[in-house]
Amino acid sequence: MPTALADSKNLLADAIAKYSHKVDYLLVRLEESQGTDIMLRGNKIETLSEGISIGGQVRACYKGGWGLSSFNKLSDLNSRIEEAIAAARIVGNHETLLADIEPVQATCFVPLTGTDPRHVPLAQKKELCDRYGEILKSASDRITTTSVRYGDICQRVIIASSEGTLIDQSWVDMEMRFAATARDGDTVQTGRETTGSRKAYEDLVSLDAQVQSAAQRAVAALSLPSVKGNTYTVAIDPILSGLFVHEAFGHLSEADMAYENPDLLEVMSMGRRFGPKELQIFDGAAPQGHRGSYFYDDEGTPATTTQLIQDGVLVGRLHSRETAGKLGETPTGNARCLSYHYAPIVRMTNTWIERGTTPVADLFTDIKEGVYARNWLGGMTNGEMFTFSAGEAWLIRNGKLAEPVRDVTLSGNVFQTLADIEAIGDDFYWDESGGCGKGGQNGLPVGCGGPSLRIRNVVVGGEAC
Repeated sequence: MPTALADSKNLLADAIAKYSHKVDYLLVRLEESQGTDIMLRGNKIETLSEGISIGGQVRACYKGGWGLSSFNKLSDLNSRIEEAIAAARIVGNHETLLADIEPVQATCFVPLTGTDPRHVPLAQKKELCDRYGEILKSASDRITTTSVRYGDICQRVIIASSEGTLIDQSWVDMEMRFAATARDGDTVQTGRETTGSRKAYEDLVSLDAQVQSAAQRAVAALSLPSVKGNTYTVAIDPILSGLFVHEAFGHLSEADMAYENPDLLEVMSMGRRFGPKELQIFDGAAPQGHRGSYFYDDEGTPATTTQLIQDGVLVGRLHSRETAGKLGETPTGNARCLSYHYAPIVRMTNTWIERGTTPVADLFTDIKEGVYARNWLGGMTNGEMFTFSAGEAWLIRNGKLAEPVRDVTLSGNVFQTLADIEAIGDDFYWDESGGCGKGGQNGLPVGCGGPSLRIRNVVVGGEAC
């Protein structure tokens, strides 16, 4: 891992000891990151870079008010601490409420199972992108636009607090994104694939079939009929289930959303039933090997697994120390920041719906007319409302898959949709393609998982009836 921070721990300890009496809480987060970014659009190289970034942030809390100061030179540490303390003392006028955690002294590295991408030359990574770009372009002469994105980052983070925590944590994250757009006259269709890993560079080098599938889907969709817009019983695959639980439900489970919004806090009240007894939803960084996995969050709280819904009933939410303190609940290790430029906020890690007991083939049984949707093209949420675009879709007739259709969007209210889940499949898939955005911190690595689901009364947008 990067080593520029190797001699910083004693410096942090001395600085915190000098200033901690002036505030209720003081935390310094140092970060060193090293990464690669490649972006190819058609035959054009838009980005081809390697870089190293070193910096830090100071967070100070006084009477409930926070001060934040970031910096790029360790020699500025004392003055940045003074800035953060001054800001906290200006705005603080209530009570500092931080849920208790045990101080930790630890050094930990999220383990790799294969090649570290820093050991792979930039030219070799570029060749990989070129190969995938050629696969996209060669799928059909109707492919008009292609893009390939490669990114990796190795981060080392040192956290020291006035409570005695000192954590040295590091990890490696990798991601690739592919897109192909096909055109036939005025008809335009796009196929996309995204994948990522915190395990090994090898996870990115054998994606030929996946890349080709994205291009082939774009071309095939040109000749498909649009789905007739209506309300259907819908079956969705595990990738869409993972997207749904993250985007539509997971963000509502982030406690900063709730304590800042009394109406949402009332809606997301513990003990309320949201779905069938078979429904179990979790979030946590403790499960190893996923893109949202780590040992400690950016406040030094140990990673956990938090059950959000148990037997269809809301039993938990995701917390920082402050949200847990204000709501009288237990911190869950979900305070995360994208980099030292940002303060940690409550973020998901790995979010999933537990597998059920219904064989996947039985999800289609007794559906006279419905839709089966797979993969995703995009989506958006607005509070409890969501809209997702499926990457592939088929009509269901009399319990069996019928003809494929295009332009399938799924819309609804997340609470009603959870209540309308009719069956939960016995399959499961972890999708490591996630890059979550919130509060201007976009692209934070997360994992999503789930089984196939059957849901009634889903609004499916498409061609007007």
